Amino acid sequence: MRIVMTGSGYVGLVSGACLADFGHDVICVDKDERKIALLQDGGVPIYEPGLADLIARNVKGGRLTFTTDLAASVAQADVVFIAVGTPARRGDGHADLSYVYDAAREIASALTGFTVIVTKSTVPVGTGDEVDRIIRETNPAAQFAVASNPEFLREGAAIQDFKRPDRIVIGLEDERARPVMEEVYRPLYLNQAPIQFTGRRTSELIKYAANAFLAMKITYINEMADLCEQVGADVQQVARGIGLDNRIGSKFLHAGPGYGGSCFPKDTLALVKTAEDAGAPIRLIETTVAINESRKRAMARKVVAVCNGSVRGKTIGVLGLTFKPNTDDMRDAPSLSIIRALQDGGAQVRAYDPEGMEAAQPMLQDVTFCANPYEAAEGAAAVVIVTEWDALRALDLRRLRAVMAGDGLVDLRNIYRPDVAEAAGFSYVSVGRGALPEPELLVQAAE
Repeated sequence: MRIVMTGSGYVGLVSGACLADFGHDVICVDKDERKIALLQDGGVPIYEPGLADLIARNVKGGRLTFTTDLAASVAQADVVFIAVGTPARRGDGHADLSYVYDAAREIASALTGFTVIVTKSTVPVGTGDEVDRIIRETNPAAQFAVASNPEFLREGAAIQDFKRPDRIVIGLEDERARPVMEEVYRPLYLNQAPIQFTGRRTSELIKYAANAFLAMKITYINEMADLCEQVGADVQQVARGIGLDNRIGSKFLHAGPGYGGSCFPKDTLALVKTAEDAGAPIRLIETTVAINESRKRAMARKVVAVCNGSVRGKTIGVLGLTFKPNTDDMRDAPSLSIIRALQDGGAQVRAYDPEGMEAAQPMLQDVTFCANPYEAAEGAAAVVIVTEWDALRALDLRRLRAVMAGDGLVDLRNIYRPDVAEAAGFSYVSVGRGALPEPELLVQAAE
């Protein structure tokens, strides 16, 4: 099939490359001339494991091309995906749909023959209706159908998620779109990937509901971690104990500094606003959003505590900047709030990340970026592990301690054993692994 991917950001680029790998002819379009020039020259503007090789293979095979000319691309297309950004709108938290609607107008003007327009961007309920209206208003003679096909890609595992999905959700109101979308995903359908056809509004809500539930699950185990610290329990064992229950499951039960990234923060906030406008507020998600925001800066207090109550005039080493491993995405990363809180307390920050430092530099002021973890730890009163990169899981802890001025190691991802860290000379602090309280505190808790 002839497919156009409008928007060559994270979702558009991964989706376009994977669809080309299925054998479709795919054109990825973007207004950013520098991004398109980079892609045409063989570069990749984002870090995602395996993506560079996937793009190169399909460009060489003639199935994947890049352009800034949307009109010419759409004129020949069977399917046009809209995969532009929907950031949180400044001021009120609603999803900013201006890029989606602008794309719809441009697509409408270029349509020739029956075309399926698919919103792959994460959009609030009813957006597909508005896209349909815009296209009809812009080009009354157009023959088209608007469908919803939300993405469920995890950064760092996006190619695997696209090619071996838990499910494919397709929402439509026009049955003419069904056989077209079945053909788009036929390679996955033959592999028995579940395809769920729904109404368009239901499809749009599935995406928000899924992300909000996962964000809530993360926040739940983080709250349990705080309780574990107070009563002398181990959150990792608690998570394992409840995760073995098939009704709960083990995924997204890893305590840490809070969720970040391009999806959960903006999608939970957008769902809250959508629910408020619909007169059906979702209090659980409202609370999830509030807890997660406060948690990030609260993690900085662990660093302050291990530095005897003050970081003023002290150097702190920060290991891991991106919101999760295997990506260079810094959007809403917990490290941003943690570093700012430490700087507010008077600390000097040295930082290292395997992939995220270039993206982090415009977002962070007065931070010294280092070539490796040991350089980041030089002269530090404490080191804090924020992101669980594989490169940080087997550090030479004695070497790390030797270059530091202090002995604090704050492990916000629980990747080291307390006894190993303490044997290397550290005052070790983790998340949700509390020491047993004094007996009188247990009595008070029981009362």
